[in-house]
Amino acid sequence: MDATSLLLTPERKLHAPWRLVLFVAVLMPALIVASALESVIEGFGAARGYVPLISNWSVPLGILIATAITLKWVEGKEWSYVWLGKDALASSALVRGTLWGLLTIAVPSAILIGTHELTSVPTPAGSWWAAATLGFASLLPAAFAEELLLRGYVFAVLRESVGWRWTLIATSIVFGLLHVPNPGSDPQSIAIVMLAGFFLGSILLATQSLYATVLAHFAWNWFMAAGLHTPVSGLKVLAPGYQVVDSGPDWLTGGSWGPEGGFAAAVAMFLVLIYLHARPLRRMES
Repeated sequence: MDATSLLLTPERKLHAPWRLVLFVAVLMPALIVASALESVIEGFGAARGYVPLISNWSVPLGILIATAITLKWVEGKEWSYVWLGKDALASSALVRGTLWGLLTIAVPSAILIGTHELTSVPTPAGSWWAAATLGFASLLPAAFAEELLLRGYVFAVLRESVGWRWTLIATSIVFGLLHVPNPGSDPQSIAIVMLAGFFLGSILLATQSLYATVLAHFAWNWFMAAGLHTPVSGLKVLAPGYQVVDSGPDWLTGGSWGPEGGFAAAVAMFLVLIYLHARPLRRMES
């Protein structure tokens, strides 16, 4: 075995680990450039009396730049390689992704509210629309950043190298570990976030659309923030007028982490996973 074989496959292509190393190497300066651009635009706005609401977009922009550079100069492939091509914008995929993300958290939450395990309590008055809009402006780029980072180029390279099953396992574990620093995290909440990684990764595989996966992720989080005014992965949100709080056991309702950290949400995700792996993903195998 020579040095060349450690770097290149028999097809003269970089081995997957080196491609991922290059992606990370490009990602760091790309994030710096995006952050600098954000600062310039915010400074320009502040000098004229307003600050554009763009700060949450610097991270996904940086990841997008790194993905574009790596696709062109390392892979020599189009956006379809990471399921961000035109075909991935099919309305059927986008609708399915959104509904899977929304209903999988909305249904168990509604059941918990109906059984009084979750309860709505009054909070200081405020504008629901303002809170919902701010939630939209922060949660959409956050969902885009997480999905593009873990289920974009990294997912595509690993899927090509080790197959979709091991890729799903690896990215889901990392997805859970990235949430360990969040307030109130514990072994149960992190385990359920890992299950959410399987859930989102399976939606990606079933729809072959990263757009659909972003919408699933966003719809899930935005329902909790704007609909229930509950924490999102332990992070507090604006709650004008009311807030849904847990009145049942934390293992069921998620406690301070929010409903997504409870057993009810885990069961809902598990049921959808059974469907996805019995239908769309089974067709992919055949």
